[in-house]
Amino acid sequence: MLNLRDAQSCQFDLLSLGECMLRLSPPGHGRIEFSPTLEVWVGGGEYNVAYALSRLQLRTGFISRLVENPLGRLILNHARAVGMDTRNVVMAKYDGVGRADRIGLNFTEVGTGVRASVTLYDRGHSAASHMKPGDVDWNQVFAKEGARWLHTGGIFTALSDSCAETCLAALKAAKEAGTVTSYDLNFRSKLWSAAEAQRKTKALIPHIDCLIGNEEDFQKVLGFEVEGQDENLSALDTGAYKRMVERVVKAYPNIKVVGTTLREVKSGLVNNWSAILYVDGQFYESRRYENLEIEDRVGGGDGFSSGFAYGFLTGKTPQECVDLGAAHGALLQSTRGDTSQIDLEELMHVFGGGSARIKR
Repeated sequence: MLNLRDAQSCQFDLLSLGECMLRLSPPGHGRIEFSPTLEVWVGGGEYNVAYALSRLQLRTGFISRLVENPLGRLILNHARAVGMDTRNVVMAKYDGVGRADRIGLNFTEVGTGVRASVTLYDRGHSAASHMKPGDVDWNQVFAKEGARWLHTGGIFTALSDSCAETCLAALKAAKEAGTVTSYDLNFRSKLWSAAEAQRKTKALIPHIDCLIGNEEDFQKVLGFEVEGQDENLSALDTGAYKRMVERVVKAYPNIKVVGTTLREVKSGLVNNWSAILYVDGQFYESRRYENLEIEDRVGGGDGFSSGFAYGFLTGKTPQECVDLGAAHGALLQSTRGDTSQIDLEELMHVFGGGSARIKR
Protein backbone atom coordinates (compact mmCIF):
# COMPACT_ATOMS: atom_id res chain seq x y z
CA MET A 1 0.00 0.00 0.00
CA LEU A 2 0.96 3.63 -0.34
CA ASN A 3 2.77 5.16 2.63
CA LEU A 4 1.02 8.53 2.87
CA ARG A 5 2.32 11.36 5.01
CA ASP A 6 0.22 12.37 7.99
CA ALA A 7 -2.34 14.99 7.00
CA GLN A 8 -1.55 17.14 10.04
CA SER A 9 2.09 17.52 8.95
CA CYS A 10 1.23 18.77 5.46
CA GLN A 11 -0.44 21.90 4.12
CA PHE A 12 -1.69 20.05 1.05
CA ASP A 13 -3.38 16.74 0.38
CA LEU A 14 -2.42 16.94 -3.29
CA LEU A 15 -0.45 19.22 -5.58
CA SER A 16 -0.55 19.05 -9.37
CA LEU A 17 2.23 20.15 -11.72
CA GLY A 18 1.36 20.89 -15.34
CA GLU A 19 -0.06 23.25 -17.92
CA CYS A 20 -3.54 24.72 -17.84
CA MET A 21 -5.11 26.03 -21.04
CA LEU A 22 -8.29 27.62 -22.27
CA ARG A 23 -10.51 25.34 -24.32
CA LEU A 24 -12.80 26.83 -26.98
CA SER A 25 -15.66 24.59 -28.13
CA PRO A 26 -18.73 25.01 -30.37
CA PRO A 27 -21.98 24.57 -28.43
CA GLY A 28 -23.37 21.04 -28.45
CA HIS A 29 -21.82 18.90 -31.15
CA GLY A 30 -21.08 21.69 -33.61
CA ARG A 31 -18.06 21.98 -35.89
CA ILE A 32 -15.33 24.55 -35.24
CA GLU A 33 -15.28 25.47 -38.93
CA PHE A 34 -18.93 26.49 -38.96
CA SER A 35 -19.56 27.78 -35.43
CA PRO A 36 -20.29 31.50 -34.87
CA THR A 37 -19.98 30.96 -31.09
CA LEU A 38 -17.35 29.22 -28.96
CA GLU A 39 -17.69 28.26 -25.30
CA VAL A 40 -14.73 28.99 -23.01
CA TRP A 41 -13.61 26.25 -20.61
CA VAL A 42 -10.57 25.99 -18.35
CA GLY A 43 -8.62 22.75 -18.19
CA GLY A 44 -5.41 20.76 -18.35
CA GLY A 45 -4.62 17.12 -17.66
CA GLU A 46 -2.77 17.68 -14.39
CA TYR A 47 -4.79 20.74 -13.33
CA ASN A 48 -8.05 18.80 -13.66
CA VAL A 49 -7.04 16.35 -10.92
CA ALA A 50 -6.31 19.03 -8.31
CA TYR A 51 -9.46 20.92 -9.28
CA ALA A 52 -11.65 17.82 -8.88
CA LEU A 53 -10.19 16.95 -5.48
CA SER A 54 -10.76 20.49 -4.26
CA ARG A 55 -14.43 20.03 -5.15
CA LEU A 56 -14.30 16.81 -3.12
CA GLN A 57 -13.23 18.87 -0.09
CA LEU A 58 -9.50 18.09 -0.06
CA ARG A 59 -6.69 20.66 0.20
CA THR A 60 -5.10 21.05 -3.21
CA GLY A 61 -2.76 23.37 -5.08
CA PHE A 62 -1.50 23.93 -8.61
CA ILE A 63 2.09 24.45 -9.77
CA SER A 64 2.59 25.95 -13.21
CA ARG A 65 3.55 29.04 -15.22
CA LEU A 66 0.97 31.46 -16.61
CA VAL A 67 0.93 34.94 -18.15
CA GLU A 68 -0.02 38.06 -16.22
CA ASN A 69 -2.93 39.09 -18.43
CA PRO A 70 -6.73 38.60 -18.43
CA LEU A 71 -6.43 35.05 -19.81
CA GLY A 72 -3.98 34.03 -17.11
CA ARG A 73 -6.17 35.61 -14.46
CA LEU A 74 -9.19 33.76 -15.85
CA ILE A 75 -7.41 30.49 -15.05
CA LEU A 76 -6.37 31.71 -11.60
CA ASN A 77 -9.93 32.80 -10.84
CA HIS A 78 -11.23 29.39 -11.92
CA ALA A 79 -8.79 27.63 -9.59
CA ARG A 80 -9.36 29.90 -6.62
CA ALA A 81 -13.13 29.62 -6.95
CA VAL A 82 -12.95 26.04 -5.65
CA GLY A 83 -10.24 26.75 -3.09
CA MET A 84 -7.14 25.62 -5.00
CA ASP A 85 -3.89 27.18 -3.79
CA THR A 86 -2.03 29.05 -6.56
CA ARG A 87 0.96 30.45 -4.66
CA ASN A 88 3.33 28.26 -6.71
CA VAL A 89 2.05 29.45 -10.08
CA VAL A 90 4.81 31.50 -11.70
CA MET A 91 3.40 34.56 -13.48
CA ALA A 92 5.28 35.68 -16.60
CA LYS A 93 5.10 39.31 -17.70
CA TYR A 94 2.92 39.81 -20.79
CA ASP A 95 4.73 41.47 -23.68
CA GLY A 96 1.49 42.67 -25.28
CA VAL A 97 1.68 40.21 -28.18
CA GLY A 98 2.56 36.77 -26.83
CA ARG A 99 5.87 36.38 -28.63
CA ALA A 100 7.67 35.35 -25.44
CA ASP A 101 4.88 33.75 -23.39
CA ARG A 102 1.20 33.13 -23.96
CA ILE A 103 -1.71 31.12 -22.61
CA GLY A 104 -2.17 27.91 -24.58
CA LEU A 105 -5.47 27.30 -26.35
CA ASN A 106 -7.18 24.20 -27.60
CA PHE A 107 -10.21 23.99 -29.84
CA THR A 108 -12.32 20.91 -29.12
CA GLU A 109 -15.27 19.42 -30.99
CA VAL A 110 -17.44 17.05 -28.97
CA GLY A 111 -18.20 14.11 -31.25
CA THR A 112 -21.45 12.25 -31.75
CA GLY A 113 -22.47 9.05 -33.52
CA VAL A 114 -19.66 7.84 -35.77
CA ARG A 115 -17.89 11.23 -35.57
CA ALA A 116 -15.20 11.25 -32.91
CA SER A 117 -14.32 14.13 -30.61
CA VAL A 118 -11.39 16.14 -31.98
CA THR A 119 -8.89 18.52 -30.36
CA LEU A 120 -6.92 21.16 -32.27
CA TYR A 121 -4.00 22.63 -30.30
CA ASP A 122 -2.84 26.24 -30.41
CA ARG A 123 -0.36 26.03 -27.55
CA GLY A 124 3.05 26.78 -29.08
CA HIS A 125 5.36 29.05 -27.00
CA SER A 126 3.01 28.83 -24.01
CA ALA A 127 4.20 30.11 -20.64
CA ALA A 128 4.06 26.62 -19.15
CA SER A 129 6.26 25.19 -21.90
CA HIS A 130 9.04 27.58 -20.79
CA MET A 131 8.98 26.42 -17.18
CA LYS A 132 12.38 25.55 -15.68
CA PRO A 133 13.36 23.53 -12.58
CA GLY A 134 14.60 26.64 -10.75
CA ASP A 135 11.28 28.47 -11.09
CA VAL A 136 9.96 26.82 -7.91
CA ASP A 137 11.61 26.19 -4.53
CA TRP A 138 10.86 22.46 -4.38
CA ASN A 139 12.32 22.06 -0.90
CA GLN A 140 9.99 24.75 0.38
CA VAL A 141 7.02 23.11 -1.31
CA PHE A 142 7.56 19.50 -0.26
CA ALA A 143 9.84 19.50 2.80
CA LYS A 144 8.62 22.66 4.57
CA GLU A 145 5.02 23.28 3.50
CA GLY A 146 4.38 19.59 2.88
CA ALA A 147 2.21 17.68 0.42
CA ARG A 148 0.86 14.18 0.82
CA TRP A 149 0.61 13.57 -2.95
CA LEU A 150 2.12 15.02 -6.14
CA HIS A 151 0.36 14.43 -9.44
CA THR A 152 1.86 15.20 -12.83
CA GLY A 153 2.01 13.56 -16.24
CA GLY A 154 3.05 13.10 -19.81
CA ILE A 155 1.28 16.13 -21.25
CA PHE A 156 3.48 18.50 -19.23
CA THR A 157 6.62 16.45 -19.87
CA ALA A 158 5.98 16.52 -23.61
CA LEU A 159 5.88 20.32 -23.89
CA SER A 160 9.66 20.92 -23.87
CA ASP A 161 13.00 19.66 -22.60
CA SER A 162 12.83 22.17 -19.73
CA CYS A 163 9.39 20.85 -18.73
CA ALA A 164 10.77 17.30 -18.62
CA GLU A 165 13.63 18.59 -16.43
CA THR A 166 11.15 20.43 -14.19
CA CYS A 167 9.03 17.30 -13.84
CA LEU A 168 12.09 15.28 -12.83
CA ALA A 169 13.14 17.89 -10.25
CA ALA A 170 9.65 17.96 -8.74
CA LEU A 171 9.37 14.16 -8.57
CA LYS A 172 12.79 13.83 -6.93
CA ALA A 173 12.03 16.50 -4.33
CA ALA A 174 8.66 14.97 -3.60
CA LYS A 175 10.10 11.50 -3.05
CA GLU A 176 12.87 12.86 -0.81
CA ALA A 177 10.18 14.48 1.37
CA GLY A 178 8.12 11.27 1.57
CA THR A 179 5.36 12.48 -0.76
CA VAL A 180 3.47 9.91 -2.82
CA THR A 181 3.82 10.56 -6.55
CA SER A 182 1.48 9.74 -9.43
CA TYR A 183 2.07 10.13 -13.14
CA ASP A 184 -0.54 9.93 -15.88
CA LEU A 185 1.15 8.72 -19.06
CA ASN A 186 -1.42 10.69 -21.13
CA PHE A 187 0.15 10.20 -24.56
CA ARG A 188 -0.63 12.97 -27.06
CA SER A 189 0.61 12.17 -30.57
CA LYS A 190 0.34 15.84 -31.55
CA LEU A 191 2.91 16.76 -28.89
CA TRP A 192 5.61 14.11 -29.35
CA SER A 193 6.44 10.77 -30.91
CA ALA A 194 6.30 7.44 -29.12
CA ALA A 195 10.08 7.16 -29.36
CA GLU A 196 10.61 10.55 -27.69
CA ALA A 197 8.00 9.78 -25.05
CA GLN A 198 9.72 6.52 -24.12
CA ARG A 199 13.14 8.14 -24.00
CA LYS A 200 12.12 10.99 -21.67
CA THR A 201 9.81 8.95 -19.47
CA LYS A 202 12.51 6.41 -18.56
CA ALA A 203 14.27 9.03 -16.39
CA LEU A 204 11.05 9.74 -14.48
CA ILE A 205 9.81 6.22 -13.77
CA PRO A 206 12.17 5.49 -10.79
CA HIS A 207 10.54 8.36 -8.87
CA ILE A 208 6.91 7.38 -9.45
CA ASP A 209 4.66 5.41 -7.08
CA CYS A 210 1.40 5.39 -9.07
CA LEU A 211 1.23 4.97 -12.82
CA ILE A 212 -1.96 5.81 -14.71
CA GLY A 213 -2.94 5.31 -18.32
CA ASN A 214 -5.22 3.75 -20.89
CA GLU A 215 -4.39 1.14 -23.50
CA GLU A 216 -2.65 3.53 -25.94
CA ASP A 217 -0.65 5.24 -23.19
CA PHE A 218 1.09 2.06 -22.07
CA GLN A 219 1.87 1.11 -25.65
CA LYS A 220 3.20 4.47 -26.83
CA VAL A 221 4.92 5.80 -23.70
CA LEU A 222 6.30 2.61 -22.13
CA GLY A 223 6.35 0.23 -25.09
CA PHE A 224 4.12 -2.43 -23.49
CA GLU A 225 1.71 -4.00 -25.94
CA VAL A 226 -1.74 -5.21 -24.92
CA GLU A 227 -2.15 -8.64 -26.48
CA GLY A 228 -5.15 -9.49 -28.61
CA GLN A 229 -6.81 -6.08 -28.93
CA ASP A 230 -8.13 -4.82 -32.24
CA GLU A 231 -6.68 -1.64 -33.72
CA ASN A 232 -9.90 0.33 -33.17
CA LEU A 233 -9.95 -0.50 -29.42
CA SER A 234 -13.62 -1.44 -29.71
CA ALA A 235 -13.44 -4.58 -27.55
CA LEU A 236 -11.09 -4.81 -24.59
CA ASP A 237 -9.87 -7.94 -22.84
CA THR A 238 -9.43 -7.48 -19.08
CA GLY A 239 -7.08 -10.45 -18.90
CA ALA A 240 -4.77 -8.90 -21.50
CA TYR A 241 -4.56 -5.72 -19.45
CA LYS A 242 -3.67 -7.62 -16.32
CA ARG A 243 -0.86 -9.43 -18.10
CA MET A 244 0.44 -6.10 -19.41
CA VAL A 245 0.38 -4.51 -15.94
CA GLU A 246 2.27 -7.49 -14.52
CA ARG A 247 5.00 -6.89 -17.10
CA VAL A 248 5.11 -3.19 -16.19
CA VAL A 249 5.58 -3.73 -12.44
CA LYS A 250 8.14 -6.46 -13.06
CA ALA A 251 10.15 -4.02 -15.16
CA TYR A 252 9.68 -1.18 -12.65
CA PRO A 253 9.40 -2.68 -9.13
CA ASN A 254 9.14 0.78 -7.50
CA ILE A 255 5.65 1.14 -8.99
CA LYS A 256 3.18 0.34 -6.21
CA VAL A 257 -0.10 1.18 -7.92
CA VAL A 258 -1.19 1.02 -11.56
CA GLY A 259 -4.51 2.46 -12.64
CA THR A 260 -5.93 1.61 -16.04
CA THR A 261 -9.17 2.84 -17.56
CA LEU A 262 -10.98 0.55 -19.96
CA ARG A 263 -13.11 2.27 -22.57
CA GLU A 264 -15.02 0.48 -25.32
CA VAL A 265 -16.17 3.06 -27.85
CA LYS A 266 -19.58 2.21 -29.29
CA SER A 267 -20.22 5.70 -30.61
CA GLY A 268 -19.23 9.27 -29.88
CA LEU A 269 -21.84 9.41 -27.12
CA VAL A 270 -22.06 5.80 -25.88
CA ASN A 271 -19.12 3.94 -24.32
CA ASN A 272 -18.65 0.99 -22.01
CA TRP A 273 -16.51 2.26 -19.12
CA SER A 274 -14.64 0.57 -16.29
CA ALA A 275 -11.24 0.47 -14.62
CA ILE A 276 -8.63 -1.81 -13.10
CA LEU A 277 -6.35 -1.01 -10.17
CA TYR A 278 -3.22 -2.99 -9.36
CA VAL A 279 -2.13 -2.69 -5.72
CA ASP A 280 0.46 -4.85 -3.92
CA GLY A 281 0.35 -7.71 -6.40
CA GLN A 282 -3.45 -7.89 -6.59
CA PHE A 283 -5.93 -6.61 -9.17
CA TYR A 284 -9.19 -4.88 -8.35
CA GLU A 285 -11.86 -4.35 -10.99
CA SER A 286 -14.44 -1.60 -10.82
CA ARG A 287 -18.11 -1.77 -11.56
CA ARG A 288 -18.63 -1.85 -15.32
CA TYR A 289 -20.73 1.01 -16.71
CA GLU A 290 -22.45 -0.51 -19.72
CA ASN A 291 -23.63 1.83 -22.46
CA LEU A 292 -22.57 4.91 -20.53
CA GLU A 293 -24.21 7.94 -22.09
CA ILE A 294 -21.64 10.69 -22.50
CA GLU A 295 -22.06 14.44 -22.70
CA ASP A 296 -18.33 15.15 -23.14
CA ARG A 297 -15.64 12.50 -22.84
CA VAL A 298 -12.73 14.93 -22.39
CA GLY A 299 -11.36 14.65 -18.85
CA GLY A 300 -12.79 11.21 -18.11
CA GLY A 301 -9.34 9.79 -17.36
CA ASP A 302 -8.57 12.71 -15.05
CA GLY A 303 -11.85 11.96 -13.30
CA PHE A 304 -10.66 8.41 -12.70
CA SER A 305 -7.26 9.61 -11.43
CA SER A 306 -8.77 12.09 -8.98
CA GLY A 307 -11.38 9.57 -7.85
CA PHE A 308 -8.94 6.85 -6.90
CA ALA A 309 -6.52 9.40 -5.37
CA TYR A 310 -9.41 10.60 -3.21
CA GLY A 311 -9.89 7.02 -2.07
CA PHE A 312 -6.28 6.52 -1.00
CA LEU A 313 -6.08 9.97 0.63
CA THR A 314 -9.17 9.25 2.73
CA GLY A 315 -8.14 5.76 3.83
CA LYS A 316 -10.34 3.63 1.56
CA THR A 317 -9.57 0.03 0.52
CA PRO A 318 -8.13 -0.66 -2.95
CA GLN A 319 -11.52 -2.00 -4.11
CA GLU A 320 -13.20 1.18 -2.92
CA CYS A 321 -10.48 3.26 -4.60
CA VAL A 322 -11.01 1.73 -8.05
CA ASP A 323 -14.78 2.00 -7.68
CA LEU A 324 -14.48 5.65 -6.66
CA GLY A 325 -12.24 6.30 -9.67
CA ALA A 326 -14.59 4.67 -12.14
CA ALA A 327 -17.65 6.34 -10.64
CA HIS A 328 -16.03 9.77 -10.68
CA GLY A 329 -14.83 9.31 -14.27
CA ALA A 330 -18.33 8.27 -15.36
CA LEU A 331 -19.90 11.26 -13.62
CA LEU A 332 -17.37 13.69 -15.03
CA GLN A 333 -18.28 12.64 -18.56
CA SER A 334 -21.90 13.62 -17.90
CA THR A 335 -21.04 17.34 -18.01
CA ARG A 336 -19.45 19.74 -20.49
CA GLY A 337 -15.86 20.91 -20.17
CA ASP A 338 -12.66 19.32 -18.92
CA THR A 339 -12.93 20.00 -15.19
CA SER A 340 -15.17 18.36 -12.62
CA GLN A 341 -18.62 19.72 -11.81
CA ILE A 342 -19.17 16.82 -9.39
CA ASP A 343 -19.48 17.20 -5.63
CA LEU A 344 -18.82 14.65 -2.91
CA GLU A 345 -22.48 13.80 -2.32
CA GLU A 346 -23.00 12.97 -6.01
CA LEU A 347 -19.86 10.86 -6.13
CA MET A 348 -20.80 8.84 -3.07
CA HIS A 349 -24.33 8.33 -4.41
CA VAL A 350 -23.10 6.71 -7.65
CA PHE A 351 -20.22 4.95 -5.88
CA GLY A 352 -22.80 3.37 -3.58
CA GLY A 353 -24.88 2.09 -6.50
CA GLY A 354 -27.43 4.89 -6.51
CA SER A 355 -29.63 5.40 -9.57
CA ALA A 356 -30.29 8.43 -11.75
CA ARG A 357 -33.83 8.84 -10.49
CA ILE A 358 -34.85 12.48 -10.17
CA LYS A 359 -34.12 14.10 -6.81
CA ARG A 360 -37.01 16.20 -5.47
